[in-house]
Amino acid sequence: METFVTAFNDIVWSAALVILLVCTGLYFSIRMRLFQVRYIADMIRLIFRGGKSEDGISSFQAIAVSLAGRVGTGNIVGVSTAIFIGGPGAVFWMWLIAFLGAGSAFVESTLSQIYKQKEDGQYRGGPAYYIEKGIGGTFGKYYALLFAVVTVIACGLLLPGIQSNSISSSATNALPMIDSWMIGAFIVVILAVVIFGGIRSIANVATAVVPFMAIAYIIVAVAIVIMNIEAVPGLIALIFKSAFGLEQQFAGTVGAMIMIGVKRGLYSNEAGQGTGAHAAGAAEVSHPAKQGLVQAFSVYIDTLFVCTATALMILMTGMYNVSDGDGGLIVDNGVYQTNAAGEKDVSGTVAFTQAGIDSAFHGMDNFQEDFIGFGSYFIAFALLFFCYTTMLAYYYIAETNLVYMLKGRMQWLKIVLGLVLIASAFYGAVSTADLAWLMGDLGVGLMAWINVIAILILQKPALKVFRDYERQYKLKKQGKLKGEIVYEPDRSDFKDHNFWVDEYPRRDEEGYSYPDRN
Repeated sequence: METFVTAFNDIVWSAALVILLVCTGLYFSIRMRLFQVRYIADMIRLIFRGGKSEDGISSFQAIAVSLAGRVGTGNIVGVSTAIFIGGPGAVFWMWLIAFLGAGSAFVESTLSQIYKQKEDGQYRGGPAYYIEKGIGGTFGKYYALLFAVVTVIACGLLLPGIQSNSISSSATNALPMIDSWMIGAFIVVILAVVIFGGIRSIANVATAVVPFMAIAYIIVAVAIVIMNIEAVPGLIALIFKSAFGLEQQFAGTVGAMIMIGVKRGLYSNEAGQGTGAHAAGAAEVSHPAKQGLVQAFSVYIDTLFVCTATALMILMTGMYNVSDGDGGLIVDNGVYQTNAAGEKDVSGTVAFTQAGIDSAFHGMDNFQEDFIGFGSYFIAFALLFFCYTTMLAYYYIAETNLVYMLKGRMQWLKIVLGLVLIASAFYGAVSTADLAWLMGDLGVGLMAWINVIAILILQKPALKVFRDYERQYKLKKQGKLKGEIVYEPDRSDFKDHNFWVDEYPRRDEEGYSYPDRN
């Protein structure tokens, strides 16, 4: 099984996908004239603007759900893995894919708003919806169905195991007396309590948990940076020099460094993958570009803030190893973790981050597996909440695509989906991580291929919406536009989708409610 998945992964994650992702982000960044720099202040403002309704959630809730999916094990274990495979330079390539990926995140989230519709009493959006409505015809329907099927399998079955495995690994490191099956059982209970409550239940949990944990995590990282402030210039230089093969020690790993940096960057921030677009489509906003800007900023929060925090904590304290690609180590700092099979694992595991924090706060010069300090407990706590909310987001994404496929039929399959996801989470908690990461990478790669091609095909309406927002934004800055920026498209902009043309303009009519498509 593992051999087959590895071979398929090598095909999906070939250099072609890496080039496609980077070039797509670069292309959209150029087309929108580096909007990710020009509109940073507006992105932050829009997070806290916009209302919610019986049909949709607020922009803040939407970014919380989106970040719940983005901020997870990829920000901690994923960064550790990137450093292990590619060395310090992999961090630069994670930064780059985040900066460029903001363009892809904007386009996919804006398209999700443009083509959203009401189903099951709430807004639904995402790649399946904009592929079918935007591309149209038989090809559009089957292409959308392909994305929906892949996403249900990836988010409902393949990806949850990675998150639960990280929770289990960190918890058993911090509390050796607890068995992994106990952690698995605990995860089952806390997932079941929330996922069957729908998007509002998931949004409420994400809104309460994600900002708190992200801020706490960054505060700890900032404290470690301040404690090691003299090392910052050299560390930044090491990251940049390694990224371009100028650091002799890592010169032979540049190819692997770029590949793992882009792969882990995408897994973490999900830009271009299409997952963040699902939460974007559920938001109540007056202009699609507003949610596009909000979701673009969520990529920054995920990678430039949280992933960077992890990288600095690991690199500053020297609690990492780097592979030579042939089974040996270029850098061997003696950091390891005993996995579920009882084997010593020197690869990029949660132990890197836990040991890094322990080293900073407890003055550890060398790694000690038996030492349990603040870092062990803090990372176990952080991963519990990060990975838990990520699994909730996975359920919502999988459910949205299942609802798309069912068209109001066989509603009981949503319960089956929930049970499958919970079973996958339990299995991940009690198994080794290698197969879980391979399966997760496969799911992410397939979704990325399908979605990136789709947003390139459908770029015209998204870019037109962006230009409309820019035009109104300039008028508002000049004092020539009063009130909110509102999207008022021409009917010719759409083929057969009428939310923004017919339904949204009637929102304030007495007794009017958006029609449910099911």
